[in-house]
Amino acid sequence: MNDMRDERLQVMLSPEELAAVDDFRFKRRMPTRAAAVRELLKLGLTVQASDGGSGIKSSNYGVFSRGPDGHTRGRSGPDAADER
Repeated sequence: MNDMRDERLQVMLSPEELAAVDDFRFKRRMPTRAAAVRELLKLGLTVQASDGGSGIKSSNYGVFSRGPDGHTRGRSGPDAADER
């Protein structure tokens, strides 16, 4: 892969998403958030898409579930549905 990085990508994250990136980073002793995000992108791009994304809203691609007012506070994941 080319190590030259000519493009800048700005991404807005919820506090929960940022915490998930930081957790990933620190568990793997990565030097920066940018390095962690690049690794997460590489890992995500290797996963085969199940649908191809047709008809799916971009908000469905968040790391955590969203409520009617935006990102939800509290737990997320498969067990979070039990609390609703």
